[in-house]
Amino acid sequence: MKFSELVRLLEEKGFRIVKEKGSIRYYGKQGCAKLIRVDYHGAKEVPTGTCHAILKAAGIKK
Repeated sequence: MKFSELVRLLEEKGFRIVKEKGSIRYYGKQGCAKLIRVDYHGAKEVPTGTCHAILKAAGIKK
């Protein structure tokens, strides 16, 4: 999965950018206590462990 696909998936699930600093983006949504940190690198592939950790933190099963 590419970073752009991961971001699109988060946005489809209701997450929005809360803050951004450089290539680091923090996503949040109503009812979710934690912010989800994504080090955005566009068309690059997300490492498998990183992808699973982000999806788990967001409560998304894939």
